[in-house]
Amino acid sequence: MSLPMTNETATTEPLVFCQPDGRRIKLTASVVAQLLRYAQHQLTDKEAGGVLIGRYLCDSDDIVVDQVTEPMPGDKRGRYFFHRAQKAHQHAIEQAWQASQGTRTYLGEWHTHPEANPTPSGVDTGDWRRKLQQDQYFERLFFVIVGTQEVRVWCGSRKQAKLISLQSHPVES
Repeated sequence: MSLPMTNETATTEPLVFCQPDGRRIKLTASVVAQLLRYAQHQLTDKEAGGVLIGRYLCDSDDIVVDQVTEPMPGDKRGRYFFHRAQKAHQHAIEQAWQASQGTRTYLGEWHTHPEANPTPSGVDTGDWRRKLQQDQYFERLFFVIVGTQEVRVWCGSRKQAKLISLQSHPVES
């Protein structure tokens, strides 16, 4: 299951999801707020998306997403599609890497769906599998879909050819 989002908690609470091996991925509160601004509540809202940037925590197998790119010039957006223009988003990844002296990196992708409980389309899973084979990254990539009531996360790795839906985890204080 994923974590239901409400207007009262969406902008203030981080989200944490557990991987099958117990590792966690945390979306910071500021990232969650940023993502939820693009939720497609109106019939005229277009899909949005970008990349996830963050870091692997020292002395832990956990991951923190503390930055995302937002839609940029050159991206193609419609009610039921989002195509990311690679150059501008790649520049943001490179800037984060350099500014952090190599501790913040590309962790995956995010986009929105105009549905309450988002599920990946065939196009989504095809794109994700292609990214797992072609992109330069650490061990795993994460894929976030922002719905109108939930934010859901999937992960995949080069080693395993399958995508796994991650379970929400209570945020520890």
